[in-house]
Amino acid sequence: MKKITVKNLVFLLLIASVCTGVITMEACKPSQKAAAKSGAQLWAENCQRCHNTPSPGTFSPEQWETVGLHMQSRALLTDDEKNKIVAFLKQ
Repeated sequence: MKKITVKNLVFLLLIASVCTGVITMEACKPSQKAAAKSGAQLWAENCQRCHNTPSPGTFSPEQWETVGLHMQSRALLTDDEKNKIVAFLKQ
C-alpha cells in the first residue's frame, strides 16, 4: 500500500474543496458598484481604455455578439459586464 504524504493529502483536500464549492472565488465577483453600472458606462470605461470604439451602428446585433465574446476575454470582463455592453451596442 502506498503512503499518503501530507503534501498529497493537502493537494487532494484542496481539489475536493474547489470541486465541491467549499472554496469560492470571492475576489472574482464584481463589486456592487461595478454591478450597478449600465452598459453605456461599462462600454465607455472598458472599451475606450484600449482603443477608439466604433459607433454602435457599425456592426449588426449578431456581429456585436461575436465582438462581445472576443473582447470579453481580452478585457477580462465578467459575463454580466459583457452582456450589458452588448445589449447597449445592439440598441
